[in-house]
Amino acid sequence: MPDFSREAAIGGRVAGVDEVGRGPLAGPVLAAAVMLPAKLPEGLALMLDDSKKLTPKKRAAALLVLRASGAEIGVGAASVREIYRLNILHASFLAMRRAIAALPATPDHVLVDGNKTPGIAIPCTALVGGDGLSLSIAAASIVAKEIRDRLMRQLDARYPQYGWARNAGYAAAIHREAIIAHGPTPHHRRGFGPLL
Repeated sequence: MPDFSREAAIGGRVAGVDEVGRGPLAGPVLAAAVMLPAKLPEGLALMLDDSKKLTPKKRAAALLVLRASGAEIGVGAASVREIYRLNILHASFLAMRRAIAALPATPDHVLVDGNKTPGIAIPCTALVGGDGLSLSIAAASIVAKEIRDRLMRQLDARYPQYGWARNAGYAAAIHREAIIAHGPTPHHRRGFGPLL
């Protein structure tokens, strides 16, 4: 279970950062940065975990409580075009930098899920498996996943044959079959999987 110990040990205003969407065949890569309030609302810590471990209902509930808690949230994305131009790793870092820049205040330190930092001037620590260790990274994981999934559901309304409301642009069978039958959309990442 993630906890607040890493943030407390660092001190000051700590932002957790995570991204979602590195592996899909379609859609942007999206990152979130979250600075939790010093006093967490009762029960919030128990709601926060790696977004992949939570059901959609629990993620949505956690996002509502996070927004009401006074947490400071920044979101950033890198487009399909930027992914193609930069590669997925550097596009992920770009999304992270944009998320940090979108925070209402500058953090004193940033905790990033993974083994590399996004190249910012703020002191930064990479934590492998950080979304299961740090509450602020877990919060960022939930925000990023919820927002990207909502975006993919909106795109699904325009391109229903690809099943993005259910697969979020990942390489599910229905998605791969639709690419073969209908071809790629402007939201597909050329050079990924079936799009090579």
